Amino acid sequence: MKRAANPNGPDRSGLANIPDDIRTAVLEVTTRLKDVPGALLPVLHGVQQALGHVPEASVPLIARELNLSRADVHGVITFYHFFRRQPSGRRVIYVCRAESCQAMGAVALEQHIKQRLGVDFHETTANGAYTLEPVYCLGNCACSPAIMVDDELKGRVTPKQFDAWLAAEAI
Repeated sequence: MKRAANPNGPDRSGLANIPDDIRTAVLEVTTRLKDVPGALLPVLHGVQQALGHVPEASVPLIARELNLSRADVHGVITFYHFFRRQPSGRRVIYVCRAESCQAMGAVALEQHIKQRLGVDFHETTANGAYTLEPVYCLGNCACSPAIMVDDELKGRVTPKQFDAWLAAEAI
């Protein structure tokens, strides 16, 4: 049986092919937060919390629910590095890039971590284990250089200590 042509032309809204899990999460978050002043940022945080990232497929639905353009939503997602457009690894490693940490060796630590994991910032290892993210202050300046793994803050981290932690993770 042949489908009848859409009298309005092809669906360019992007709303027809949103997977059910994404649709459900976005509608739950937008229903709860759309009346908050400046709702876009809280909604994006909520979607990322629910799904682990802000999928491209969610953009048209977020835009519709908040009465914004897709370009507005996409612009905010791409402007703020906090928002991930792809799922993160099982563990997220944040490397502090603030001045105190840089003065205490964070640049060398950052390069070491990138080399050991084989990724750059905003990337995930091929096995899906780790995502590497920069942050611009973890509030641990007295113990620079600092990293955070998921929610665990680590201070005075050296390349050797990072390697020891990574080896212990593999056990």
